Amino acid sequence: MWTWTVRRLARSMKRQDLEGLSTRSFRAPGRKTQAQCRHEDLCERTWDHGRLNAAWITDFTYLRCGEGWVYLCAIRDGHSRRVIGHSMGPRQNTDLVVTALTNARATRGHLPEQVVLHADRGAQFASRQLDETAREVGVRMSMGKTGVCWDNAMAESFWATLKVEYFYRHAFATRAQVYDGVSEWIEVFYNRYRRHSAIGFISPVAYELSLDQPAAVLVAA
Repeated sequence: MWTWTVRRLARSMKRQDLEGLSTRSFRAPGRKTQAQCRHEDLCERTWDHGRLNAAWITDFTYLRCGEGWVYLCAIRDGHSRRVIGHSMGPRQNTDLVVTALTNARATRGHLPEQVVLHADRGAQFASRQLDETAREVGVRMSMGKTGVCWDNAMAESFWATLKVEYFYRHAFATRAQVYDGVSEWIEVFYNRYRRHSAIGFISPVAYELSLDQPAAVLVAA
């Protein structure tokens, strides 16, 4: 029935010399700049490896305020869902990723073995600067396919939670307000109070404290 309706509409438009107009042309996903570093997909859409510090997930999102855009980079542990490092700024660059990764490393302290840091193929994650920092910190970079959102679905899920449950419910006049408000929501509410069905309906920090693993001890420090 649907096919017949579409064909009938097409014939009618042709008789009237009409044609459809798209708001924008389709473009295949890709990057304008050549990636400096290419990495394999070490997660393959499996974010939770059954223990802390096995896979960390990172990504960027954009937050609008009265002064313009704020770019937020966050890193989460794929097992506990905790945000272990984040950074914000007026420009989307590799420095934000490096800062978030440095914060994540400080949160975790000593890492017993190499961690996988998974991201999309954005230029900031494929830069030589981040690759060098990752080696120093002791993490292995992992990347999904270009333009495939499912390859970084855990990061996208967190952005939806942040925006729907907090950011869209407030008005921010300045970037400073975004920095303070989002940081407090992440560190105070999300990490310590928001319940997750995937970890037994408790908060990420409470879940880590319930584990008999060295990284959990650092939460209370």
